[in-house]
Amino acid sequence: MTKKTLNLDEALSILRKHKAQFSAAYGVTEIGIFGSLVRGEARPDSDVDVVVKMKKPDLFFMVHIKESLEDDLHRPVDVVRLRERMNPFLKSRIEREAIYA
Repeated sequence: MTKKTLNLDEALSILRKHKAQFSAAYGVTEIGIFGSLVRGEARPDSDVDVVVKMKKPDLFFMVHIKESLEDDLHRPVDVVRLRERMNPFLKSRIEREAIYA
C-alpha cells in the first residue's frame, strides 16, 4: 500500500489538537509547520518539519513532542526550536515559511 501525501490542512489540524497539551506539559507557546509541506513540495515519503517556541527549552520535552506528532501524522517529524542563536539561514527560512497552528 502506498502512503498518501499529507496535506497542510490535515497536519495543522493535528498540531492544533496537540497545542493545548504541549503548552501545559512542555511550555510550548507556538507550534507550526515549515518546509516542503508548506511549499507544496511534499512527497508521500516526506517528513514533516515542525517549529516550536518554548518558554524553557528542554531536550526531553522535544523528544516527547516529536514522538506524539509522529504517532498522529504517521510519518517522521523533525522538531526545531526557534531561538535567537541558531543557524541564520535556517532561522530566516523558518520565519519566512512557518504557518502556525
